[in-house]
Amino acid sequence: MADPREVRTVADAKRIVSERNLTHVKVGLFDNDGVMRGKYMSRDKFFSSLDHGFAFCDVVLGWDCGDELYQDPGVAFTGWHSGYPDTPVRVVPQSCREVPFEPGMLLFICEFDGDAAALCPRRLLSRVLDKADAMGFDARAAFEYEFFLFDETPHSVREKHYRDLKPLTPGMFGYSMIRNSVHSELHQSLIALGEQMDFPIEGLHTETGPGVLEAALAVDGAAAAADKAALFKTFTKVWAERQGLMATFMAKWSNKLPGQSGHIHLSLRDKASGQSAFYDPTQTMNMSATQRHFIAGQQRLLPEFLALYAQTINSYARMVPGFWAPTDATWGCENRTTALRVIPGVDKSQRVEFRLGSADANPYIALAAALGAGLYGIEHALEPEEMVVGNAYDQSHPPHLRLPRSLSRAAAALRQSEAARDLFGADFVAHYAESRDWEEREFRKHVTDWELRRYFEII
Repeated sequence: MADPREVRTVADAKRIVSERNLTHVKVGLFDNDGVMRGKYMSRDKFFSSLDHGFAFCDVVLGWDCGDELYQDPGVAFTGWHSGYPDTPVRVVPQSCREVPFEPGMLLFICEFDGDAAALCPRRLLSRVLDKADAMGFDARAAFEYEFFLFDETPHSVREKHYRDLKPLTPGMFGYSMIRNSVHSELHQSLIALGEQMDFPIEGLHTETGPGVLEAALAVDGAAAAADKAALFKTFTKVWAERQGLMATFMAKWSNKLPGQSGHIHLSLRDKASGQSAFYDPTQTMNMSATQRHFIAGQQRLLPEFLALYAQTINSYARMVPGFWAPTDATWGCENRTTALRVIPGVDKSQRVEFRLGSADANPYIALAAALGAGLYGIEHALEPEEMVVGNAYDQSHPPHLRLPRSLSRAAAALRQSEAARDLFGADFVAHYAESRDWEEREFRKHVTDWELRRYFEII
């Protein structure tokens, strides 16, 4: 069993590790913010973990992306009040990957088990997929990510205080054949990484902005698509630093440039017939009643679920008119100014593009929310609002389609959402909403450059 992609079972995982005579493997899981936390694990410990699971300190569910503990009041699940105990974790054998930078080394994704499963992003998506399965659907998804590359290191960006950073390339040059030819070795290296780690890149091109690239990952079953997106973000950063560069997936790192998106393409297939549940050639835009209800659910719940798509303070800097990010819960056909873009096609390609998500979002949580909202629409036979034709930014929309303008407001909307509690569980909603409120409170402790420039002298 030389190919990690052939690993399906616990026995397969043990066999490939033994065949490679590895003394250690890498294991990792994803926290609220989509950050991969992990370690090297000895072969004996790994084999035991495959059979019985292992324990991981639950602090990874009790701190933010900067390792600051959630406090005042903190989250209920863990904290100083609980002593940060270990919590059970299970290895996912079929997630086996080769790590190209470490010859022979294997990586396995893990997920929280026991009580912590209610808060685990990967398990959250699994619960939504179980719902899709019970409704008779197979969900398929594909992620697209924009990210900036800088000629910097983790040390240099700190020495510069994140100012006057040098992008890999200058100027605004989308879809540039010059840039991807001059830097062909770099582009091909990233494409090769995607093939080696099983997150194949279907398309890679420069976007509009200095040093920005967009990668479209190949479509797959929704669970596999989320794994691939999460690994793509993690290991693109690793790849960049090993090239002497840095990659950022911040939603918006510069006020002068468009933000960075994390678009999700979604479709459902009918399990009984094997056909697309979205495709009906007798209808306008080839859009079936199922797809119409799906879009209606996404649209209806977008204001309530926004904190699941726009997860950081910075996410909201991206959502401004004219910068390719939607500002209201709108939909249209082949319209990139709306939050939801229906893409007419054939049985294989009929889909909806969820355009609101930013590159900083946790792929598991964002996909669970986008898919769960669509299933809610099907379940309740919802109908969408009137389709937007033309520039959505220049048009007035009903007040109930307005999106929260800050993370704290989005967290409040999520906390109050009955649909969110039904789909994701009350424990997850409470934990996640509190973690977003914490992020907002941490931000308020700091004085920004904008405030200094605006108020220092004149007020």
